[in-house]
Amino acid sequence: MISRYARPEAVALWSQDTKYRIWFEIEAHAATKMAELGVIPKEAADAIWRKGEGAVFDADRVDEIERTTRHDVIAFLTHVAEIVGDEARFLHQGMTSSDVLDTCLAVQMAHSTDLLIAGVDRVLAALETRAKEHKFTPCVGRSHGIHAEPVTFGLKLAGYHAEFQRARRRLGAAREEVATCAISGAVGTFANVDPAVEAYVAEKMGLAVEPVSTQVIPRDRHAAWFAALAVVASSVERLATEIRHLQRTEVLEVEEFFDKGQKGSSAMPHKRNPILTENLTGLARLVRSAVMPALENVALWHERDISHSSVERGIGPDASIHLDFALHRLAGVIERLLVYPKTMQRNLDRLGGLVFSQRVMLALTQAGVSREDAYAAVQENAMKVWRGEGIFLDLLKADARVTLPHDQLETLFDLGYHTKHVDTVFQRVFGRS
Repeated sequence: MISRYARPEAVALWSQDTKYRIWFEIEAHAATKMAELGVIPKEAADAIWRKGEGAVFDADRVDEIERTTRHDVIAFLTHVAEIVGDEARFLHQGMTSSDVLDTCLAVQMAHSTDLLIAGVDRVLAALETRAKEHKFTPCVGRSHGIHAEPVTFGLKLAGYHAEFQRARRRLGAAREEVATCAISGAVGTFANVDPAVEAYVAEKMGLAVEPVSTQVIPRDRHAAWFAALAVVASSVERLATEIRHLQRTEVLEVEEFFDKGQKGSSAMPHKRNPILTENLTGLARLVRSAVMPALENVALWHERDISHSSVERGIGPDASIHLDFALHRLAGVIERLLVYPKTMQRNLDRLGGLVFSQRVMLALTQAGVSREDAYAAVQENAMKVWRGEGIFLDLLKADARVTLPHDQLETLFDLGYHTKHVDTVFQRVFGRS
C-alpha cells in the first residue's frame, strides 16, 4: 500500500498502533473473564486495565524485543509487562498467539468493511442523483461497441446503481463471514481456557464465536471476504470503463471534471485525459490480485501453520485500503461528471435512424410480412445507409417490399417509444418516489 491511493481513515485501521491496541483489548477482556471464573486474581485483571488502557504501546520497542524473541506476540506481551508490571504474568493464560492474531484480524476486517460500505453508500447516492437528473436524457445504447437502440443516460446510471446495491449486500455478507472470535488455545480444544472466555471476548469485541477453531479461524472465511472485495472492485472498473469509453474524443458524451490549473499532458497542452477512471481500473486489478493468495491460504497443514500469515499481512491492508480509496474516487467522479446531452443526441442521430430498424421490422411482421422477408428488406436498406447511399427513412419509403403507409413509417422513428418504461425501471431500482 502506498499513501497515494489511501485515505487516512482506512490506513489507521491497519496501523501498528491500532493493532497493538486491539491486541491489548483482547488480552485484557480475556483477563477480566478469567478473573470472574477465578482463574486469575481480580486485582490483577483490574490492574491490567488500569495500567494498560491509557498506555501508548511503543511499536519500535516491540520490534526491538522481537529481534530477540523472533515472535511478535511474545514481544508485545513482554512490552506490556514493562508497562503493567508484575500483574502482566496473568495475561495470556491458556491462550495461544493465534487467539490474539486471528481475533484482531477479524476486528480489522470488520471495521474495514464498515468503511467500504460507507464508500458504496456514497457511490449509490451520487448515482441516484445523477440518474434522476438524466432520467430522460436520450443517448444511444451500444452492443459490441456499435450503436444498437436508444436508451437514456439515466437508465445507464440506474443499472450501475442496482449493481452497487448488490455490492453493498455482498460486503454485508462478507463482514458477517469474517467477524468471528477464537479464544480456544492450542489446537482449539479449550484445554487451558474456558469457552466462556471466548464468548465474553467475542461480545466485547463485537464478534461472533467461531464454532470450531483449530487454533486458527478457518481461512475459507477470509477467502470469501477477499472475493467479495474483488467483485466490488470489478463493479468499480465496469463503471470506470464506461466513462472512459464515453469520454473518447470521437464520442465525448461525458467527461471527468477538469479542474482549473489541471494539466493533461507534459507534451500536449490540449489534453484532457480520463486519468481518474484509468486509475480506478488499475486499482481494481490490485484488489482482485488478492483473491488467489487468499484462496491458497485456505489449505493449511493440520490444525495450523503460518503460511497464511505473511500473505495476509500484505493483502489485508492493501486490498481494503485500495478499494476504500477507489470507492470514494469513483463517487467523486460521478458527483462532478460533466454530461453533454447535445452530444448524446448528435451521436444518437449519427446513423440517420438506423437505431429504429427493429421497430420497422416488427411492424412489417405485424402487417403480414414474414420475419425473414421483413429482416431482409430492412437490413438491405440499412446497409445502404452504412455505405452512405441515402437516408434510412427515405430508402424505406422507396422500397416496394416495405408495405407500411408512409405516415406509419414516420411514427416508427419516435424516440419516446424507447423511453416509455423508464419509470418502471426506476421504480425497480429506486422505489416509488
